[in-house]
Amino acid sequence: MQTAESARTVRHANASGMTDSSIRSFRINTGRSGWYRRNTGFMLSGLLALVLSGCAVTGIQVPEPPCVPDSCSSRPGASAGCPDGGCQAAERHGFCRHGRECPEPTACQIAAACDVPRELRKASLPEYRIEIPDILLIQAVHNLRPADAPVRAGESLLIQVNRTIPVSREENPVSRQFKQINGIYVIGTDGYVNLGPEYGKVLVAEQPLEEIQRRVETHLKQILTNPQVLVTLPDRQTEQIVAGQHLVRMDGTVSLGIYGSVYVNGMTCEQARRAVEQHLAQYIHNPRVSLDVLAYNSKKYYVVIDGGGAGEQVVPLPCTGNETVLDAIAGIQGLPSVASKADIWVARPAPGCCTDQILPVSWNAIVQGAQTETNYQVLPGDRIYVKADRMIALNTAVAKFTAPLERVLGFTLLGNGTYQTLRIGRAAFVQQ
Repeated sequence: MQTAESARTVRHANASGMTDSSIRSFRINTGRSGWYRRNTGFMLSGLLALVLSGCAVTGIQVPEPPCVPDSCSSRPGASAGCPDGGCQAAERHGFCRHGRECPEPTACQIAAACDVPRELRKASLPEYRIEIPDILLIQAVHNLRPADAPVRAGESLLIQVNRTIPVSREENPVSRQFKQINGIYVIGTDGYVNLGPEYGKVLVAEQPLEEIQRRVETHLKQILTNPQVLVTLPDRQTEQIVAGQHLVRMDGTVSLGIYGSVYVNGMTCEQARRAVEQHLAQYIHNPRVSLDVLAYNSKKYYVVIDGGGAGEQVVPLPCTGNETVLDAIAGIQGLPSVASKADIWVARPAPGCCTDQILPVSWNAIVQGAQTETNYQVLPGDRIYVKADRMIALNTAVAKFTAPLERVLGFTLLGNGTYQTLRIGRAAFVQQ
């Protein structure tokens, strides 16, 4: 018995001049396509049921109802000074799973949750320790060279000598000047200082100032009788002024230019200042150094954004010690469109502790009600995790599973339809 659809198909085929065999082939093809259309909905429904019931396939877990313990005040270790229900918020987070008994939080966990720094109740961080790749601001405010520092070629000396060769009034100015020693003399590249044609040269390079004066005096005693010699430096400043920004290099040292480098990694600012002063004492007389951190490049926290099954994005942000969760989210230009406002938390690292330190964040309470209970102070190393909306994650998981099947079915239907179309067209062409 033919259906209305089959009857319409036969009438259309007769009008087109098709043979009986072509009509039967076309009817079979049409019946298969109708079967695909009628059963595709049942297939997708069954697939969705498998995805929802078998979480192991997609990795999506069904949301569990929160575990609500009794009041914070009745728990051991609860602090009376814990404002805004901070203990209750800490206890409600992740200590249990659906279908299990809620474990009793320890006194240490409750006390730690109550003492977590947050907005309007921030804590001062421990003394800062310099690490790679911080930038330090170092300035030496006392740059006098030590008395035993050698004088090198190219530097100037102020040499004054009494009881030089007598000068007559009839002599010309140049001759008189040659006989006097009272001025600034530059040490040549050969290491000698030239005292003029009347007195000759003296080797003084790489010698301290006291030795230079002794050598000049010994040389002049060969020409003059009991000369009085005074040799000083016109400029007692060191060759290089230590001032400006200094990057902590990968080996943990800072470069001081011609004075070498100093290891400062892991030190406090006071320890680093003393280390720099001790090193500069070899080149500067009684150095006084000012040292501070200009850029806190080594201390960071991380905002991790869940992509809803399409990966995760990690954004590192510098930590200066005053940021809160709200500041961190503002640093990434707000929550992304896939984020779930109910699934945000702060994961805090703890050395030597195998238990996760998780601090739940109530986003709507922070931004809409200006509540400070969960607007925690961000510490170096914190991970602020922004989980994707469950429906978006479910949609991505289902799409990953069904996309290959849709492609296979699509190619199958396309190939079958193309084959049948070509077959019917060929039959009609042969009949004509």
